[in-house]
Amino acid sequence: MSHQRYPSLDTVKEPHSISLKVLRLSRPSLVSQYPVPATASPSTLSAAARPPQPPLPASLAYSTGNRTSEIAASTAITNPAPFLLSPILNLPPSFGSAYVGETFSCTLCANHEDLFASSDAPKQVRDVRIEAEMKTPSSSSSTKLVLGPQPSNTNPTTTTTTTEDAADGENKSTASDLSPGQTLQRIVDFDLKEEGNHVLAVTVSYYEATETSGRTRSFRKLYQFICKPSLIVRTKAGLLPAIASQHQFQTPPPEDLEKQTISAASKRRWVLEAQLENCSEDTMQLERVVLDLEPGFAYHDCNWEASGSPKPVLHPAEVEQVCFIIEEQGSNGDGAIRPDDSGRIAFGTLGIGWRGEMGSKGWLATGKLGTRYI
Repeated sequence: MSHQRYPSLDTVKEPHSISLKVLRLSRPSLVSQYPVPATASPSTLSAAARPPQPPLPASLAYSTGNRTSEIAASTAITNPAPFLLSPILNLPPSFGSAYVGETFSCTLCANHEDLFASSDAPKQVRDVRIEAEMKTPSSSSSTKLVLGPQPSNTNPTTTTTTTEDAADGENKSTASDLSPGQTLQRIVDFDLKEEGNHVLAVTVSYYEATETSGRTRSFRKLYQFICKPSLIVRTKAGLLPAIASQHQFQTPPPEDLEKQTISAASKRRWVLEAQLENCSEDTMQLERVVLDLEPGFAYHDCNWEASGSPKPVLHPAEVEQVCFIIEEQGSNGDGAIRPDDSGRIAFGTLGIGWRGEMGSKGWLATGKLGTRYI
């Protein structure tokens, strides 16, 4: 995550007593290891007569053959077999990539630097507050973010004062007094819904007091990152013959059964196909693919959930095909289904849910899908 320094909101040019660190929260990954062939021992037997040699453990660092007994006793159960995945977790070395549909999480740390401990006039830092905003590509203004509570094990001696709005009871602002060396942490989550440049703006304000005077100081920092697309969704809709349906369509219970009761021959049906391409750098497992239809429509799921098949796994650049049968719940003559101004019938939106390699969740919703009115 790149950040741009922004001038302090106050006119004081002295160094700040508070420093800000912004760290992205992400899941670790499993480390791969590769089996090492066993060294062939000298033998007078021919190659065909030699017994097959078992492979060595996949990681030589966990091999206990040439180690001392003390180390071997402590590492004997860490790598018992030459399995592809090791028991080591790999932390991301950098910010990584942010994708549409994921939840962007980061921790905001306001640290009280011990700059004035040896000074004749020590300064106290009170009422430290952290505020965050997110600027998205499609919005002209920033969205104020709700900050999560501070972890209980970070600063047990920190005094926290909370101000609540009596109308809705939401936590509007939290201020803390920090001693030298202490840290105020807040966690922020933001659902990424569009690709492009995002800017996270963090503002830190505090009261700096001495024995004879005091002043309120604040500064602001901007952190910019790019959100990439995670899935490419291509759809196509076609008209099916209007025949009596044998499928169980998913639709909410009608409020008026008399208005909804029509002959099966007068119902129109469409097939909606969607191609899902994983354009990210990570492997994902598709959890759910559902339709959120407009009133007057019902659909039949033709995918893995209806057939009981295993959930598909998409590696980078792989494609999965899904299909739905959509049927109208009103006849052509009663005015239940009408085209829009552009002459199209809008079915609804397509929602796609998935999980990453380490269980992280993702969700993506398309725009309004439809077809030409015939």
